[in-house]
Amino acid sequence: MKKISLKVVKLLKKKRFKISFAESCTGGLLSSSITSISGSSKVFNLGLITYSNQSKINILKIPKKILIKHGAVSYETCLSMVKNLNRIAKTNISVSITGVAGPKGGTRKKPVGLVYIGIKKGNKTLVKRYFFKSKKRHLIQMSTVGKALNLILTFAK
Repeated sequence: MKKISLKVVKLLKKKRFKISFAESCTGGLLSSSITSISGSSKVFNLGLITYSNQSKINILKIPKKILIKHGAVSYETCLSMVKNLNRIAKTNISVSITGVAGPKGGTRKKPVGLVYIGIKKGNKTLVKRYFFKSKKRHLIQMSTVGKALNLILTFAK
C-alpha cells in the first residue's frame, strides 16, 4: 500500500493538485495512507469520516431523502457524498467511500463486501461499485483503499 500511496502523492505534487476525502466504511484509512507519506501536506487538504447517516446529513449535506430511499451504501449516496465534498473542500480531486465492511451488517441486497467509491475532478465524476469476496473487515477496508488509490492515479493523469 505504501508504494501506491507514494506514487499518488508524487503525481499530485507534480500536477500541483489538492485532494480531499469523505470516508465511511474505511474510517480514515484512505486519509491515513496519504498522510503517512512525507510531503503529503502539499497535496492533502481535507479528510472527513462521515460514518453515521447523521454526519452524512449534517456535514456533507446529503439529502435525508436519498439516505431513506437508497440507503447509506448506494450509488446515489456515494455520488452525493463526492459532489458535496467537492463543494466544501474545493480541491482538484475529491473522493468518497461508502460500503459494508462487515463482518456483520450485510443484507441480501447489500452484502458484506459491497463498496462504492466516488471520484470527482473538474466536471468529470465517476462512481464505481465493487464487491470484495472476503468477509474480513480489515481486508475489505484495505482492498477499498487500494482501489481508491488506483482510481486517483487514473484521474490525476
